[in-house]
Amino acid sequence: MDSRSFFASFKPHPLQTSTAEKLRSGIAGGLAILLLTLALQYLPQTGLPLLIVASMAASATLLYATPHSPLSQPWNLVGGHIVSALAGLACSALIPEPALAAGAAVGLAILLMQFLNCLHPPSAATALMMVLGSSQFHVMQWQWALLIVAINAGISLLLALAINNLLPGRRYPMHALPVQAPPKPAPFIALEERDLKWALERMDSAIDVSEEDLAEIYKLALQSAQARTGSRHATP
Repeated sequence: MDSRSFFASFKPHPLQTSTAEKLRSGIAGGLAILLLTLALQYLPQTGLPLLIVASMAASATLLYATPHSPLSQPWNLVGGHIVSALAGLACSALIPEPALAAGAAVGLAILLMQFLNCLHPPSAATALMMVLGSSQFHVMQWQWALLIVAINAGISLLLALAINNLLPGRRYPMHALPVQAPPKPAPFIALEERDLKWALERMDSAIDVSEEDLAEIYKLALQSAQARTGSRHATP
């Protein structure tokens, strides 16, 4: 990569969504955090408080700006936060050095989320919070700290189910659609990057992938299809 291409890669990738969709995402995210805060205040309280977990704000960004992303789905949201909380609590208890515990907690959370198919980036902040706020959470005991995270994630999921499905053009969670054979393109037609951009604009939903990556995916998929078709024709 030459220097010009390198510096050009720092340019922002504009979201191919309408202004109305951007407004809906912002309002929905803010409303969700407001309702989460109120719910935690009005739930039955015991001797220990029900706190709002700060990483839920980052989750709200995913849930309402990219609700169709695999990273925003229910198992990713709930499983990611709970697994990360456990990783943070374990590292905080076993590693006395805070800086080392913080790095280990985030690394372990990312590792476990990938193995358990619940990758949810905001959850890494939950793991970090369990280390940096260890004195507060140790007073609560780990069971209560974990319960707080689970309640935050559970209420966030219920709100995402309600709010996203009230907004036009959204369905949450994403469900498997019947597999349909795609129409075969004519041999002389080739997709260009501007075609992908046009398709993204028509969807009017933030997709967690760049146009360049989509073009690369299309190119690789086309190579695979050509190789498969070629091998069939070569079979006697």
